[in-house]
Amino acid sequence: MEQRVNIRFCFKLGKTATKTHEMLAKVYCVEAVSKKCVFEWFKRFRDGKDVEDEPRSGRPPTSITPDNIERVRRMLADDRRLSLRMMAEELKISLDSVSNIICEHLQKRKKKVYTFPTLRRSSNV
Repeated sequence: MEQRVNIRFCFKLGKTATKTHEMLAKVYCVEAVSKKCVFEWFKRFRDGKDVEDEPRSGRPPTSITPDNIERVRRMLADDRRLSLRMMAEELKISLDSVSNIICEHLQKRKKKVYTFPTLRRSSNV
């Protein structure tokens, strides 16, 4: 999306597609979109299209529901040591859905625990 916005910016400035691709390659290196992609976006912009993706038809998400969010909240409250896999199996939804519920909807983050070795004093000191 970011590169698409940059392509649109260069298009409005009157840059060529080739020059735009060269600039993207300098900034994004190997992650830059292909030259063909830049040309396709230039064509879309000439035709009056916008940067946003067009809506897609498809099955709506069914696993991230208020009911499942509440069930995950209760499961975490009961036992914080439950793994994502255990919750996914219990709720019969994907690991990604459970992870999304925990991170995005419940605003929970994984805590990192650091352990440090204890220093032993030598008896000679």
